Amino acid sequence: MVRIKNIYYMLAYAYQILNEEGYNNITAEDFDYASDLFAAILSKGITNQIKRGLNKEYLERTEAINRPIGKINISASIKQNFITKKQFVCDYDELLENSYMNKILKTTAMLLLRCQEVSIKNKNALKKVMLYFNEVDEIKPEMIQWSSIKYHRNNSTYKMLLNICYLIIEGMLMTEQNGTLKISRFIDNQHMHRLFEKFVLEYYRRHYPELNASAAHIDWDVNGRHIEYLPVMKSDITLRYKNKILIIDTKYYSKTMQTNSLFENKTFHSNNLYQIFTYVKNMESFFAGKVSGLILYAKTDEEIVPDK
Repeated sequence: MVRIKNIYYMLAYAYQILNEEGYNNITAEDFDYASDLFAAILSKGITNQIKRGLNKEYLERTEAINRPIGKINISASIKQNFITKKQFVCDYDELLENSYMNKILKTTAMLLLRCQEVSIKNKNALKKVMLYFNEVDEIKPEMIQWSSIKYHRNNSTYKMLLNICYLIIEGMLMTEQNGTLKISRFIDNQHMHRLFEKFVLEYYRRHYPELNASAAHIDWDVNGRHIEYLPVMKSDITLRYKNKILIIDTKYYSKTMQTNSLFENKTFHSNNLYQIFTYVKNMESFFAGKVSGLILYAKTDEEIVPDK
C-alpha cells in the first residue's frame, strides 16, 4: 500500500484545485485510511461548491396545478377528473438541484458516513454539508454512468469532486455476501496506478514547463495494409526538450521485481521492458533527435526496508 499522506500529495498535483484555500489544513492532519482522507477532502470541496452554488438541471415534472404551465396533459386531466376541480395535469421542466452530479456527491457522502474508518470529525463535517442536499436523491453506485458526465464552464468546479467520488466507488467499493456495499480501507492497484500516472504528468507540467510534458501517442513504424489492427500506443508521459525526448512509463506494483521460481533470482518484469523498448524504437523512426525511455515505479510501503 502507499502512505495515505502521499495519496493527498498525488491528488494535489493531479487535481490542482486542492491547492486552493480551505484544503491547506488537511496536510497537517494524520489519516490512517484513504476513506477518512477522502471524507475530509469531500466535506471541504462540497462546502466550497455550496458557496459557489450547487449545480442545477432542468428536470421533467408532471403535476396537477391550478394555473397551466408547460404542456397541458388533457387526457390525464380528464381521466383523473382534475378539470372539475379547476386543475390541470401539466408536463413542464423545472430547474432543480437534483442533478446527476449532486446525486453522485450525495451517494458517495452517504457511503462514507456508513464507513467505520471515517473519523467522527469528518462524518460530522459531511453531515453538515448534506443538509443542503435534502432535495437530492441517492442513486445506486454501481449504476453510475461515469462516461456520460460532461464538463463545461458552469460545472468545471465539480471535476475534482467527482474524480474523488470515482476513486471511492470504482476503486474502493466492495459488495459483502448479504448484498450490502462496503468501502475498503485502501484504493485498488489499478486506480492507484492511474492516479500515480496523472500525478507524474502534472508534476512535470507544473515544475518543468520548459519540458513540454504530455501523454503523447506514438505511431507504429510499419508498412502494411492492416495497420488499423495494431494496438494504440500512448505514452504515460512524454517530455520534449529541443532535440531530445524522454518517454516515461509509470508502474504501480506492490513489488517491482519478479522472482524466477526455478532459479530464485529476481528480475524486472520483462513485459515492462519490452513495452518501453517498443515505444522508444518506434519514436526514433519519426524523430530526428535523441529518444530515451524510463520506467518509473511507485514505491509502496511493502517495499520499504525498515532500519536495522
